[in-house]
Amino acid sequence: MKKIMQLFFLLNVTLMLGQKEVSGVVKDKSGNPLPRVNVIEKGTKNGVSTEMDGSYKLNVSEGASLIFSYIGYKSITKNVDGPIINLVLSQEGEQELQEVQVVGSRNVKRTVTTSAVPIDMINIKDVVKQSGKIEINSMLQYAAPSFNASKQSGSDGADHIIPATLRGMGPDQTLVLINGKRRHQSSLINLFGTRGRGNTGTDLNAIPSSAVKRIEILRDGAAAQYGSDAIAGVINLVLNDKVDELTGTVTYGAYNAKAKGDFLPGTPNTEGFRLDENGYGNSYGKDKSFDGGSVSLTANYGFGIGEKGGFANFTTEYIKTDKTLRPAYDFRKGFGDAEVEGFNFFGNMVIPVSDKTEFYAFGGRDFRNTDAYAFTRNDGERVVESIYPGGYTPRITSNIIDNSVAAGFRTKTDSGWKIDFSNTYGKNFFHYYIKGTINASLENASPTEFDAGGHSLSQNTTNFDFSKNYDSVLKGMNLAFGAEFRTETFDIFAGEQGSYATYDTKGIPITDPENQSAPIDPISGEPRPGGSQGFPGYSPANAVNESRTNFSLYADSEFDITDDFLVSAAARFENYSDFGSTLNGKLASRLKLGKNLNLRGSISTGFRAPSLAQIYYNLSFTNFNSSGATDVLLSSNDSPVTKAFGIQKLNEEKAVNASLGFAANFGDFTATVDGYYIGVKDRIVLTGYFDASNLNLGVSEAQFFANGVDTETYGLDIVFSWRKTFGASTFGANLVGNINNMKITKVLNGALDEETFFGAREKAFLQASAPENKFSLNLNYAIKKFDAGLTLTHFSEVVLVDYDGADDVYHQKTITDLTAGYQLSKEIKLSIGCNNLFNIYPTKQDEIGSTEAGGYWDAVQMGFSGAFYYARLGFTF
Repeated sequence: MKKIMQLFFLLNVTLMLGQKEVSGVVKDKSGNPLPRVNVIEKGTKNGVSTEMDGSYKLNVSEGASLIFSYIGYKSITKNVDGPIINLVLSQEGEQELQEVQVVGSRNVKRTVTTSAVPIDMINIKDVVKQSGKIEINSMLQYAAPSFNASKQSGSDGADHIIPATLRGMGPDQTLVLINGKRRHQSSLINLFGTRGRGNTGTDLNAIPSSAVKRIEILRDGAAAQYGSDAIAGVINLVLNDKVDELTGTVTYGAYNAKAKGDFLPGTPNTEGFRLDENGYGNSYGKDKSFDGGSVSLTANYGFGIGEKGGFANFTTEYIKTDKTLRPAYDFRKGFGDAEVEGFNFFGNMVIPVSDKTEFYAFGGRDFRNTDAYAFTRNDGERVVESIYPGGYTPRITSNIIDNSVAAGFRTKTDSGWKIDFSNTYGKNFFHYYIKGTINASLENASPTEFDAGGHSLSQNTTNFDFSKNYDSVLKGMNLAFGAEFRTETFDIFAGEQGSYATYDTKGIPITDPENQSAPIDPISGEPRPGGSQGFPGYSPANAVNESRTNFSLYADSEFDITDDFLVSAAARFENYSDFGSTLNGKLASRLKLGKNLNLRGSISTGFRAPSLAQIYYNLSFTNFNSSGATDVLLSSNDSPVTKAFGIQKLNEEKAVNASLGFAANFGDFTATVDGYYIGVKDRIVLTGYFDASNLNLGVSEAQFFANGVDTETYGLDIVFSWRKTFGASTFGANLVGNINNMKITKVLNGALDEETFFGAREKAFLQASAPENKFSLNLNYAIKKFDAGLTLTHFSEVVLVDYDGADDVYHQKTITDLTAGYQLSKEIKLSIGCNNLFNIYPTKQDEIGSTEAGGYWDAVQMGFSGAFYYARLGFTF
């Protein structure tokens, strides 16, 4: 026993000799001590928390490093070089303002506050703390001034992928980057709904928000810097790079399913409108007090690689949201948000190869199962009573998979040149399965589920970039140039035969219409239609496999003429294998008018190449409205049918951008105000419906993609921010707003009838994508372990045109969000809140008349699901 005690004594002495004591005080920027700051010896569980006076004391190993972290503040790692380490922690927002941006400038010394163009830096932690939003689209809707995204219903694939816009432009007129590299677009093209009709876009929700460190939004035309699509601007998602920390969240929320306010029992409604005596809007299935329940589970962890700053950071996320059901007409009993179940995995890593060279890679996989109701079939030739007595509401379900991976090398030569070589691959795969349906031409023999086929889009981009900063030229000069080669492939693949075929009375697919005929419905006397009801499948005739290549060269320069005057210029040449070449340029400047005020402006030209989906997409589908159902052919742009109707080959959209604004910084208050002009010629739109009943196409109407309109947009973005610490309390206020006015200056209908080609209804949908204004006031407060936030968001009036040609005027509304959080321990935080606290719904000036989606409301920007209540448990270890 005595020997054992001696052994323990010697071991303890050895450990003490191998350790040393370090102490100090941690304060904020105002000099106030910060209590309960976590001080951890890196790579161990050895740590303490600072006292009320900000002091700490800790025994650490020789050569140790300390990690200082505190909720709402930027973590700092310090090597233990002496017995005392005092330091100041900066709040997350304060630190971000000085971070070097990735988007908008290739000058590594340029920051947001010194940029010549407006750039938003949005810290994901701040947005998550302020709201119950769990998807990036929903977060940016309330955090960025001119960003708009709204869920849609009865819009086929757009129920599953939410189209988003910037400055009122189309979803495909904003370029999305991840870590500065081009992200692939979705293969979906929006055919219905109020936003993004005729457009493709990038699915931001395929990227888990918990994998993102910050989002940079360049609110300026940038095609001369980044290429096609950047007419409205650029959204860059910067991925997490933190190490030695496991973070995550568990979130649950649900919607209030009872309509309130202006929408109550007794409201005069069109005959056939469904609303029970209690005011519930569930028009399909059992009424509930709450619906749309959502569960989100996230986890993020990173670890260091080597001794030179290498790291690997990984994120996993599971999301499950149930359907919401809201008031609708009899022909649309399943109106509401879709059901979504998804699993994401994302990674981001950097591995140093030498002192000046590093290998980097990032990417991930997103998998989603979705389920949305289509329009209801109540009676007539589309109903088989023996299978669905009284009618049925088909469901459009889908499997959506996004895969992406990027890898490259960055190095710096002895002469100061930075070189970046990378390759980025991404693919979106969209597969439809239609359930609760029939092929009416099969009558009693029809299955009730069909594989309807789908589509995919893949993109591979190779970049070679060079840049160098010259401190000795003028007051500073930065030169950058590079090359890019991109390939794209768009596919449509056929579904099973029953999803698209029309069968004759013997159950044989009709291939000879003169000698074969479909069964006749005994009640309506009309032939029974073929294909899966709700969404007809893609046939072999629809199948597409088309590719193209694109090569580009760019040059980019910035000159600090004086300490106060900056001029930048960029030019980019692009050559597409399918439509030819473009050359675009940009000039921008910033002038310091004093210590706290910068004047900035830019002018540029830009373009957007027609997407492969816009060129080659084709489908026969059924369009529903209050007058009934109509079969429509959406003809591809290269089809003889399209040419026969006088629709020309698609060309690129051409744009001119100009902006002028200022940025001011007065201590705790910052302000930016930027006016802009965007003129776009030859915008690609989805036309109205042309009469095709006499052309033996098997449909009544035909629709096309066309370079259909010219538009001009004038607008103003404002961002005001204030943050102040008083003792242990912190107050913050942010006001972001956008005023927007888009005009259609010309309809390019040629000899075609304008009302048919792009009439009042189509014009209203395009202009509804550019709401007149949106303002969001964000107030937040924090003291010790408690924080709270209040957000007021005002949405402008929206005017649409219904099927009868009457205006549907949606009144302006203000939505209130409230949240509160409490730090239960160093590791655990509980947050509760409500989005749309007062359960506000859209209201129309004219309560009579059907909508695009068959519900009581169109998909205007404020949404139509009502109040959302949530609770979140966050953890950090």
